[in-house]
Amino acid sequence: MSVDTDNQTPDTGHLRTQELIRFDKVTKRFGDNTVLDGLDFRVEPGKHVTLIGPSGSGKTTILRLLMTLAKPDEGTITVAGERLFPAEEKQIREVRKKIGMVFQQFNLFPNMKVLRNITEAPVTVLGLSRDEAEERARELLDLVGLADKCDAYPGQLSGGQQQRVAIARALAMRPRVLLLDEVTSALDPELVAGVLDVLRDIARTTDITMLCVTHEMNFARDISDQVLMFDSGHVIEAGPPERMFGDPEHERTREFLSAVL
Repeated sequence: MSVDTDNQTPDTGHLRTQELIRFDKVTKRFGDNTVLDGLDFRVEPGKHVTLIGPSGSGKTTILRLLMTLAKPDEGTITVAGERLFPAEEKQIREVRKKIGMVFQQFNLFPNMKVLRNITEAPVTVLGLSRDEAEERARELLDLVGLADKCDAYPGQLSGGQQQRVAIARALAMRPRVLLLDEVTSALDPELVAGVLDVLRDIARTTDITMLCVTHEMNFARDISDQVLMFDSGHVIEAGPPERMFGDPEHERTREFLSAVL
């Protein structure tokens, strides 16, 4: 099934070719288990796309492929018109720079203060000066509401604060795409709202493309341009959040939403 977030241009009636993410016939297997099965998938620049569905349906595998944490068994993946898979290792590293990810676990360096957690990759990978990287890091910490935590160590922060630092760290690399993998699943319930509010602000105030896997359906409804329902390695339904949550067409989508809403 091919899933596009593109809109038709009124003068020609053809689909616009501008795509930031493109999967063509992508298959991924783990042993005898086919997690993605010939997936065709497109995301336009600046769009916010949320992937929903039961555990094991292939959602997180899409993010892991884009992060080059796994490789497809078949098919091609391109980002901003450049081949991510299959490609030479040098090109994979260059394309990978366009992508940032916030994980379920915060993955901060415990021995580094918050400011250095955010500046380390921009300095070592992007070649920014330390002063430029720190200026950017302070702006991002202000954005996520942690301007006063520059000199704290991760262990001195709550889980919600650590996740907000992780968001700032991902944005510090100036990615074209921000991947969000169940970013609140490891948090205590009372900390979830603060992290989601930060992500809502980013969605509203920046032009970054967001690809999100979440079980927070209200959050998905708020930030998404399109919602995709996955089941058994396939997209079985896609549409704007108003329709997907208000009047889904597929019985499997209705079953899933009735269980999680």
